[in-house]
Amino acid sequence: QVRLVESGGGSVQAGDSVKLSCTLFGGSLANHNVGWFRRTPDQEREFVAAISWTGPGGDTFFTWYGDLFKARFTVSRDNAKNSAYLEIGNLKPGDTAAYLCAGARLPNFKEFGQTYYATFWYDLWGQGTPVTVAS
Repeated sequence: QVRLVESGGGSVQAGDSVKLSCTLFGGSLANHNVGWFRRTPDQEREFVAAISWTGPGGDTFFTWYGDLFKARFTVSRDNAKNSAYLEIGNLKPGDTAAYLCAGARLPNFKEFGQTYYATFWYDLWGQGTPVTVAS
């Protein structure tokens, strides 16, 4: 069974950093773009970031960020570990949410680059990992 599993969440203090992991079991993440979304306590789902399955070469990939997430959020991946990551620095109480990763298998690169935030690209979803930030 192919499934995405997030980990690394928990209860933290404002100002801390956290690195969330997203691992694919039963398949290869190397041929998926990976997106990160978050669901806030009021159930709103927001696009956070995405990373391409391929890039200019070596360990370089293309990345996209939501407008609110360019300063403190960093997306990365390690295909050898079948995983992608989301690092969040200087955490704030407003970052409290369930963070979900999603996989988009071999999407059209140009089209994906225009609408990377759209959920229709993603056909694999994890259950999410909660991050709670105390002030």
